[in-house]
Amino acid sequence: MLKKLLSCVGEYKKYAILTPIVMLGEVIMEVLIPLVMACIVDYGIGGGDTSYTVKMGLLMALMAIFSLACGALGGKFAAKAGMGFAKNVRKKLFDKVQDFSFANVDKFSTASLVTRLTTDVTNVQNTFMMIIRMAVRAPFMFLFALIMAISINAKLAMVFLIAIPVLVVAMVIIISKAFPRFEKMLSKYDALNSRVQENLIGIRVVKAFVREKFEGEKFVASADDVRAAQVNAEKIVILGQPLMQITMYACIVAVIYFGGNMVIGGTMLIGQLSSFITYITQILMSLMMLSMIFVMTTISMASMHRIVEIFDEVPDIADYNADPELLPEDGSIVFDNVSFSYAKDKDKLNLKNIDISIRSGETIGVIGGTGSAKSTLVQLIPRLYDVLDGRILVGGYDVRDYKIDNLRNEVAMVLQKNVLFSGTIKDNLRWGNENATDEEIIEACKQAQAHDFVMSFPDGYDTDLGQGGVNVSGGQKQRLCIARALLKKPKIVIMDDSTSAVDTATDAKIRHAFKTELADTTTIIIAQRISSVAEADRIIVLDDGNIDAFDTHENLLKTNKIYREVYTSQQKGAEE
Repeated sequence: MLKKLLSCVGEYKKYAILTPIVMLGEVIMEVLIPLVMACIVDYGIGGGDTSYTVKMGLLMALMAIFSLACGALGGKFAAKAGMGFAKNVRKKLFDKVQDFSFANVDKFSTASLVTRLTTDVTNVQNTFMMIIRMAVRAPFMFLFALIMAISINAKLAMVFLIAIPVLVVAMVIIISKAFPRFEKMLSKYDALNSRVQENLIGIRVVKAFVREKFEGEKFVASADDVRAAQVNAEKIVILGQPLMQITMYACIVAVIYFGGNMVIGGTMLIGQLSSFITYITQILMSLMMLSMIFVMTTISMASMHRIVEIFDEVPDIADYNADPELLPEDGSIVFDNVSFSYAKDKDKLNLKNIDISIRSGETIGVIGGTGSAKSTLVQLIPRLYDVLDGRILVGGYDVRDYKIDNLRNEVAMVLQKNVLFSGTIKDNLRWGNENATDEEIIEACKQAQAHDFVMSFPDGYDTDLGQGGVNVSGGQKQRLCIARALLKKPKIVIMDDSTSAVDTATDAKIRHAFKTELADTTTIIIAQRISSVAEADRIIVLDDGNIDAFDTHENLLKTNKIYREVYTSQQKGAEE
């Protein structure tokens, strides 16, 4: 786990190496300063040698300045190394998530992925910065100060033989108890982020139904869960601080008592006792630093585990053995005995034994009730999910034979949930083709019946849409998404109920444009309205993951009960 994380230090390695080096310089100076001070007290002041006192005093001042400079540089280098490390971890996480299939994202949930990219990375960054500074400073300070203390008075240094084992045992117990509590705390953060994300995405619905108070109560409950988990974890960790302080003060009292008797007995000088007290303080402070490192590491271990879990996740869909030169020759589609399950369980199939063949350039309608797996069917074509059994052929080849980019560049999808991004209309449309000219953009918008309303805006195609396209209506958003898909000039266009928010006249114009302008493009239209698919070459009727019928509109009216019932009910509704 550590190896995978440390690989993210990357180009900031020099700062990560320089930090412990300058921290070592600071430690050496801080350990030598009490020794110089003891010489001043015992031989300068005690011996009445003013010149010796001034000389040693200047030396101590220079050592203090050098120590200060090393400490400042250590802080600067650690900040650069830590922030660079966090940047690389976030980049690696984001790149990994970009390679995830829908199934991988479903496994972790969006809220959990956001927490890992933010809170977890911050925890690991803080721990990394502390380790490259304190994990060098504390052990060397402990070692050097202990050597100096023993060199002054080995007998008095025996005090540490009691204190150190007590602290070590206590810290091991604290860390073992705290780790599972911090894991639980981070899972509560996931739940809180999920609640916030859901509320912000659906804020219009919340306000429309006056549910602010209800949502507020749910948020408070989630926030209370986080607080309770934090308290439960921290109340174990905070025991380390008072334990360290009690031990430190007990050691100082013991040293002053036994050392004072030695000074009175003439076996120890006053300056030596003063330096010994300084060294014991340094030793105990270094132990406190080590305890802080252990605590921070304990807190971040849960975060490290969650980050590496993403690093280790194998994308559900991969194209390692695909032919990079293979491209779909046409828009023909064949479902060859295809079965599919989101749970990857043959006893829980969402699609069952699908056998259909679609010719290149055909317009195919898809009709079925809610939950009949209409969207699931079309999502298998660009390999957003992989089949459980059987195979899907596009352009005469199994979709798994293509590189994913090559396949998806030839299949344009307009999903049920229309998503636009921050930026101008033109920026969003160029998601379909980043090199599209203004003329190509305008032509695509005309085919999608979007050009007129775009030109009604003061800035036209340079209109800023805001986050998620908040300043356009649902129907306008759908038409822009259709135009974006058309700019790909794909061999297959899939419309997943993507004209549900436009009026029937506009829907008819879009279908007419598709029929005349995209005659060579295979078009698949999922719709709830029979009128949206009635002119299709053939229509698939889905029922509970099975193909109930696949024929023309006229034949389905004669032979298929489900299709006829839907048609009759819609006709009756239109008449009423």
